[in-house]
Order: sequence, then structure tokens, then C-alpha cells
Amino acid sequence: MKKLMKKLEALLEKGGTKKDIILLLISGISLILSLTGLNPFPFDIVWVSVILCGVPIILEAIIGLVTSFDIKADVLVSIALIASICIGEDFAAGEVAFIMQLGGLLEDLTVAKARAGIEKLVHLSPRTARVITEGKEKIISAEEVAVDDLLRVLPGETVPADGVIISGQTSVNQAVMTGESLPVDKAVGDEVFSGTVNQFGAFDMKAAKAGEDSSIQRMIRLVQSADAGKAEIVGIADRWATWIVVIALSAAALTWLISGEIIRAVTILVVFCPCALVLATPTAVMAAIGNATKHGFLVKEGDALERLSTVSKIMFDKTGTLTNGEPKVIKVSSLAKQLSDKEIFALCAAAEQLSEHPLGKAVVSSYKKTDNTPILPCDNFQMIPGRGVRAEVQGKAVLAGNREMLTEANISLPDFVLEETEDYLSKGCTVIYVSLDRSLSGYIVLSDTLRTESINMIDSLKKLNVQPVLLTGDNERAASYIAEQLHIEEVHANCLPEDKMKQIEFYSTRNEKVCMIGDGVNDAPALKKANVGIAMGGVGSDIAVEAADIALVNDDVKELPHLIALSKRMMKTIKLNMTFSMTLNFIAIILAITGTLNPIAGALVHNSGSVLVIINSALLLNWQKK
Repeated sequence: MKKLMKKLEALLEKGGTKKDIILLLISGISLILSLTGLNPFPFDIVWVSVILCGVPIILEAIIGLVTSFDIKADVLVSIALIASICIGEDFAAGEVAFIMQLGGLLEDLTVAKARAGIEKLVHLSPRTARVITEGKEKIISAEEVAVDDLLRVLPGETVPADGVIISGQTSVNQAVMTGESLPVDKAVGDEVFSGTVNQFGAFDMKAAKAGEDSSIQRMIRLVQSADAGKAEIVGIADRWATWIVVIALSAAALTWLISGEIIRAVTILVVFCPCALVLATPTAVMAAIGNATKHGFLVKEGDALERLSTVSKIMFDKTGTLTNGEPKVIKVSSLAKQLSDKEIFALCAAAEQLSEHPLGKAVVSSYKKTDNTPILPCDNFQMIPGRGVRAEVQGKAVLAGNREMLTEANISLPDFVLEETEDYLSKGCTVIYVSLDRSLSGYIVLSDTLRTESINMIDSLKKLNVQPVLLTGDNERAASYIAEQLHIEEVHANCLPEDKMKQIEFYSTRNEKVCMIGDGVNDAPALKKANVGIAMGGVGSDIAVEAADIALVNDDVKELPHLIALSKRMMKTIKLNMTFSMTLNFIAIILAITGTLNPIAGALVHNSGSVLVIINSALLLNWQKK
């Protein structure tokens, strides 16, 4: 018997949303034709609604009872349907079945069924590795790499394992691990992590962690474990179903015994069907989702807004979330009397114009935006991985790079210059020193700039009694500087993906609800683990968006306070809907017990309650925070 029930359950689950909508449209038309008397068929057309909407409800109720003795709202509805049909009240049966299926469809539409975030994260895992054995290079599967293997990584390749560089210099894009937009220069003795991308120079490394112990694999496991702990939405009517069924059956049985009129008992069952209660939550959620969409939010999880209404902390990743995620030139300083700041900028842009380094591209891009003068041509361009570039501009030798590059070229940096630039470095900026004919001539400062709306947004969140927390892979000084600008009191620096998850777990132990906002692959585990995850849909990675419950499509973070306020308003609407629906049901029951209502009138009364619930929920569509 249980095998048969499982087959029936699987058969029911194969129906799709489009099919459900079509069946509901047909059922709705049949009810209207039956009510208006415009039935063109030789049979009562209301049976179309009874069969299309009622039979699935009855089957679901039977399956739940037989397989796991699961008493849901479907049980009471099924009893009411069968009882109504037995006494000839077919319209009441069709109308109740239609409303219940409509509520079920709305709830299904608010719940995300499947996401592909973990699969996309898996695709970031390195596929192959270049292992060096007895001086010979051999390509093997990344899964075959063992600890202490000697590996070679060429420009553009993904680092196959965690380890330490033993020869070579390069710059590595570590966004997958730290979320930081700027590449990190690496040299002998520096650590590199699996899944990060080597951008320029080739290097040899010794594997320290490989396979399942590597950083990228740990991140995948973090995402999977965090996802498993997130609860799915549960219908309020189903939570209360056992009590509803017991009360309804008891009231109906007592009324039949006392009055001797079965029609009164059936009317009680009809008006006790929790149609308005079933619609109370999904209609409000759908309307709130529609409102959120107008403000640039794509809500992917049905209960995300419900969870969002309870959060007391919002954790922000810095890069790409509170900042623009792209380095820009914020300062140009000439140290040579014969050269202006503008001329230093022009020389650096000329030297960097052939560079593939993100910082070089940022210099060129910033120059083009601030100066209409064409970039000067350069000759003999040479890129030095982990250091900078050298080139000839107008017959003069130009070096543009970091402090190590100038030191290796025997170009000294005066103490006052080091003091000036150290102040910028402590704020998380990057400094490019510019030398002309082996003489220090100036420097350029690049930084990831704050979004203009970030400060006001943070202040608005505080007014909603939601405390912001900054999580970043930056060093402590840079993190503190950003937090001070944004009026954020709580800061956590040097954060890797597991560190962000630990912070969320820490707050969970204190029964605090947390919302995480991020944009990078490294934020995916935290986005999954948090009570609510919000991803920056424009600048964010696909994996971050897939991992989140909500995506901010246009990256306009100033709308975040509206979303929080909307979630709280939605919960007030849901509570009002539920209170109204339950009150209406009990009034209708009293009228049914006294014989004032018959099944059809009872169906229409509780149907009007469903309509009022929908109208109240629809007010959320255009709700605006004052």
C-alpha cells in the first residue's frame, strides 16, 4: 500500500507551475459559468473544478495519512469536499477546492525549488596541475596532487593546491578567497591558495594542502553545510492543521447530534476550511516580492522576507558592496620641481598603457576620464611580475611600480615620501612610484572608492534598529579606516570565507538573526549560512547570486533600508490577515451551527474573506517607507 502511495505522490509532484495555472483558469471559468447559469454543457460544469482541483487535494491528504500519518489542512478540506458532494452541494465543493489550490499555487511560487550555486562553485575547482618530477614537467589531474609535490603554475592558470612559492614572482587574483578586487603580488616564500588565478609570471610551488584539504574544496563544503541548515517555508495552515481538523470535526459532529441536520454539519466543515488562512501568508509574500522587485531586489526564496524582518545584524562585505569594487586614482603627487602632477600622471599612464595588470589598467582608465589629452606613445615596454613596468616615453626611461622595484633599481626613497605614502597604505590604498631617468619623480595612489550612497544607507539601517557589521579581507588599519567613514562600530578584518561563517555562527549562539550582504565567490558560504543572504547582482559573481536568498540587481544599496522596512510591514500584514481569517471563520461557524448559513452561503462567506485577505495583501505592492 505504501509503495502505491509513493507512486501516486511522485505522480502528483510531476505537475509544473504552468500546468497548475492552466487548470486553475479552467476551474475558475467553470465556477463562474455555474454560478451565473450560463452552463452550455449537459452536466453541471462545477464538476470540472471538483475534479481538477479537488481530486489532487484528496489524493495528497490520503498519501499524507497513509505514509506518515501527516494531518494537514488537506485532510479537513477533503472531508468537506466529500461531505458537500454527498449532500448535493457541488458548487460549495468546487469553490473550496479552487480556493485551496489557488493558495497552494501562490505558496509554491514563493518558494525557490532548486539552485545551481554549488555546481558553479565546483566548476572553479582546478582541473589539472603541472607536476615536476626529476626535472620533467607532467600534466596530471588536480585530484592526484599530493602534499610536498613540486608544481609549476603558468600565467593565466588556476593554482591547483595550497602551497608556498619556491621560485618566481607574480601577481595572483585572490578574489575567489578574499573578495578583494586588487591582485596580490607574490614572491618566494609567499603562500598561494587553490582556486586563485595566477595572472602574470610563472612560478614553482611546493604543495602543502591538496585534494579535499585545499581551500577551494573547503569552501565548497562550507556552502553545502550552510545550505543544509536553512529551513524551508511551512504553511501556517498546515502547522495548525491538527487542531483545525479536530475542532472542525468535533463541532460538526456535535451539531449533527444535537440538531439532527447533516446540512449544518457540512456547512461547518465548509466554513471551517482554512482558505483565507492558506492565502494569508503567500498573498502578502507575493505582493511584497512585487514591491521589492520595483526597488531592484530579486527575491529568490519564499520565506526570505519573513526571515529578514527578524534580523538584528547586517554583515557587509566591503569590496563591491560598500565600495565600487574597482581601483581608481585618488592622488597624484609630483616630487620633481620641473614636472607637474598632471605630467607625472601622463608619464605613468603612458608607461602602463600596454600593461595587463589591473592596477595598470586602472591608471590608464582614470587618466582617460580626467584628461582629454591622448596618452603618450611608449617604446621598449617591459612588464616585471610582482614589481611594475618599465618603458621609454619621449626618449626618457620611465619606471612605474612598487617600492621593491625602485629598491632593486637602486633608486632611493626619501623618508618624507615614505611617511606620506605610509598614510595611504594604512588606509588600504596602493601606491605606484614613478621614476624618470633613474630619479624618483612622483607617486600615484589608487584606492577602491566608497559608494556615494553607503553612508546614508548605514545611518538609515541604524534607525530601523539593525546594526551594521563590516567583514573584510583587508588588514585591520584599512578596515578600521573604512568603518570610521561609514559610521560602523563593529569591524572584523583579515577575513577568509570560514572566518565570515564563524562570525555568523557566533551570533547564532547568542540567538541573534543575521543578514549577510556580499558580492564575491568568497562570500557564498556566508550568504548560505546567514539567516538571509543578499548578493550584489550587478558586480557580484554568479555563485554569490545563486547562494543568496535575495539579489540586488542594480547594486543600488540605498534601497536596502526600504527592503528591511518592507519585510517588517509584510509580517504585520500577514498577522492581520491571519487574525481576520480566523475571526471570520469562527463567526461563520456560529452562524452555521444556528442554521443561518447553508453550505453555498457558507462557501460564499468564507470566499469573501479570502478576497478581503487578497486585497489587504495587494496594498503591499505599492507600499513605500515614509
